Amino acid sequence: QVQPVESGGGLVQAGGSLRLSCSASGSTFSINDMGWYRQAPGKQRDLVAAITSGGYTNYADSVKGRFTISRDSAKNTMYLQMNSLKPEDTAVYYCYVMYGSISYKFWGQGTQVTVSS
Repeated sequence: QVQPVESGGGLVQAGGSLRLSCSASGSTFSINDMGWYRQAPGKQRDLVAAITSGGYTNYADSVKGRFTISRDSAKNTMYLQMNSLKPEDTAVYYCYVMYGSISYKFWGQGTQVTVSS
């Protein structure tokens, strides 16, 4: 399947860490950009971090210095290491994948991250 699959969400106390994974497969096209968005209840879906096929990264200001995005191209997998988590990081986290030159994001089903105070 071309839709990626997230894993690694859960419940953690403030100050703790989680690592999310996003696995993509099933396409004959090479993977281009990948990234993470999050959506809290009643709010819009916002970009958290993104990474290009060349390894360039981009972060939302709210997570800079705390989150790290990376990818393992051999495994078609992307990661989001989240440290120093805060209650305001609570949201459903969605990963996306873009294949080849297709200007379309294929979205995962989302994984819940809950940070308790």
